[in-house]
Amino acid sequence: MLKLAVPSKGRLMEQCFDWFADHGVRLSRSGSDREYAGRVEGVENLSLQLLSAGEIPRELGAGRIDLGVTGTDLVREKLAGWRSVVTELAPMGFGHADLVLAVPAGWRDCETLDDFAAIARDFRRAHGFRLRIATKYHRLVRAWLSAHEVADYQLVDSQGATEGTVANLTAEAIADITSSGETLRANHLKILGEPPILQSQATLFASRAANADEVAALMRKLGL
Repeated sequence: MLKLAVPSKGRLMEQCFDWFADHGVRLSRSGSDREYAGRVEGVENLSLQLLSAGEIPRELGAGRIDLGVTGTDLVREKLAGWRSVVTELAPMGFGHADLVLAVPAGWRDCETLDDFAAIARDFRRAHGFRLRIATKYHRLVRAWLSAHEVADYQLVDSQGATEGTVANLTAEAIADITSSGETLRANHLKILGEPPILQSQATLFASRAANADEVAALMRKLGL
């Protein structure tokens, strides 16, 4: 029996249900919105759990679920060496969002990452500490900045609304996920004119601890 987890609420859950229905498998809640088990019709040996999208990478990594739908950003952020832990089975075509670096709109001379690196160097000299970037994505942001040889910064953890940290004077820039950029603009931030740190979407993953034959049989059933 394979254990599948999908996001437990909202638009992502509905889109997951629609995607599986389009592939011949019907998923549904077992009961009320407060219950986190589900029903599966159209395929045998598959059970359904409803979890938060942020929990699913951890459960896949621990082998407590066999299959999970979550964002590529969450898997790559939460699972070190993610390729050795999970297998990416199928991008699902929804839940698109970009992880981006954004700075105050008033930084008129900051349009590229090279501009940002120069500002960060000047900031450290002027203030005696490194420019702060608020983010929930420490692993991904640190690796990206390192690859682009940006060093004069510090990451500060954001547990709430990341886009508000610049206005609250707890950071000078942010790295956050966005689908349209509207919230960033509303908070007087602009995205650097660079390719995003990561382009994410909802994706079906399998734990490498899952039974490979059962996973392959399910993928055939889904027509993938």
